[in-house]
Amino acid sequence: MQIYWRCSKSSGVFPMATKIADIAKAANVSSAAVSLALSGKKGVSEENRSRILQIAKDLKYQQNKIQNLTNPSSNGTILFLRIARHGHTVNRDHDVFIADYIDGLSEGSTTFGYNMIINSFRAISVPKVIESISGIKYQGIIVLGTELSVEDFTAFEALDIPIVFIDTFQDYLQFDFVDMNNIDGIFKMVNYFVQQGYKNIGFLRSNVKTGNFRLRFEAFKGITKFLNLKIDSESIITVDSTFNGAYEDMKEYLNTNPPLPDSLVSSNDIMAYGVIKALNEFNISVPDDISIIGFDNLPLSSIMNPPLTTIKVSKHEIGKTAIRLIHNRIHGDTNAPPVKVLIGGELIIRDSVKPKK
Repeated sequence: MQIYWRCSKSSGVFPMATKIADIAKAANVSSAAVSLALSGKKGVSEENRSRILQIAKDLKYQQNKIQNLTNPSSNGTILFLRIARHGHTVNRDHDVFIADYIDGLSEGSTTFGYNMIINSFRAISVPKVIESISGIKYQGIIVLGTELSVEDFTAFEALDIPIVFIDTFQDYLQFDFVDMNNIDGIFKMVNYFVQQGYKNIGFLRSNVKTGNFRLRFEAFKGITKFLNLKIDSESIITVDSTFNGAYEDMKEYLNTNPPLPDSLVSSNDIMAYGVIKALNEFNISVPDDISIIGFDNLPLSSIMNPPLTTIKVSKHEIGKTAIRLIHNRIHGDTNAPPVKVLIGGELIIRDSVKPKK
């Protein structure tokens, strides 16, 4: 699947522009379907395409972005690679999350006068991805690195072009990265539990290996040690990172009648949703019996039962920052040391945490 957007410097930055997620919500379709409809690509029915385009027009989206397709850019083209190696985290559950990245990338491209091409790849090896884009003239590449391994990252060394990875972070690799500050986010979660009187704090760990999941678990271990909190191995619960997977794994775990912590830090919102569903089926109430905090602030978090306390990540800002780094590489020293940017999050307090009596 290939999606093409063009962003023109002459159009300027559109204040409070309608986002893909807004159109998807109004049309009751996925963000991916909206992207396909707006770009004129296959994969969405003509009936839905017409309805989506009308909603986009009603929401003034066309004059913000669609009209930019006719405006040529003077600074060249940036490629955004959306790579789903296994699909456990880059999937439909996270469409809105990724759409926020794309909105930030689009705004940044507009600001600096670049065209942007978005290519999505699923279940394809990174060498094959690189082969498919080789020989095409791009000024820079931004890669959604969520599901990439160390070997995947190093494969990009074959490309002699500025590259920035987003939604992941690797200290020891010589690339530019823009990611959320996982340590900052986990500290806010654990510290809030402590403020509410909790000491028996557990962790929902993903069985899927990604950079952010690894960093969050390492941060949890380090922060609880720093705060002199004793964490039992039984308080670390491993589940899948998808909603259905987390739900099924948690049900299987609860069937063993295990001792449970009285609070849980979740690696992300999706896992928290699945675990809460399983807990409810075992008559374990959130937050009366166990409190939970998520990570991502996905739209569903505000309408969950109970509404989920979570960490809000500025995906839009991450996207804009990635474009700025690419621009600086293109017009500066491409051999300068790598730049690694971590953007802090905000604790959004809702009803899934109850003060400890």
